Amino acid sequence: MTESNPNGALPPAQRALHEIAVGGDNAAALSTLAVSDVLLPVPGEPDASGGGPEEQAIQLPVYEQEDGTKLVPVFTDEVRLTQALPTTQSYRIVPLAVLSSSWPSDELTLSIDAGSPDTLTIGGEGVRALAGLSSQ
Repeated sequence: MTESNPNGALPPAQRALHEIAVGGDNAAALSTLAVSDVLLPVPGEPDASGGGPEEQAIQLPVYEQEDGTKLVPVFTDEVRLTQALPTTQSYRIVPLAVLSSSWPSDELTLSIDAGSPDTLTIGGEGVRALAGLSSQ
């Protein structure tokens, strides 16, 4: 997850997204993203049961686009999450490397900060490659 910087600068994950969007140093920016925490929207209503082992498993929120593309949105901060998905009631903070290392399918696409000017969309194979960047 990103945090506000007191000097008004973009947090590292958002700076990395911006660098990629403007054609900057993709390798360094992707490495920064790979070690960042992201907000993963929790599908459905919040569970008031208190939780058990089944809540430890990450359930991916999958949205199907008009063209049939299935994507999982993640966000670098609450502002971007609520702008894109205003009805989302809860989220989990997850290291992007954890998501990428267990990405379930090439059929799923990851969208980071959907709806922002710096949105980054990565196919399944690319998502799994992020896990390798987090260990470098």
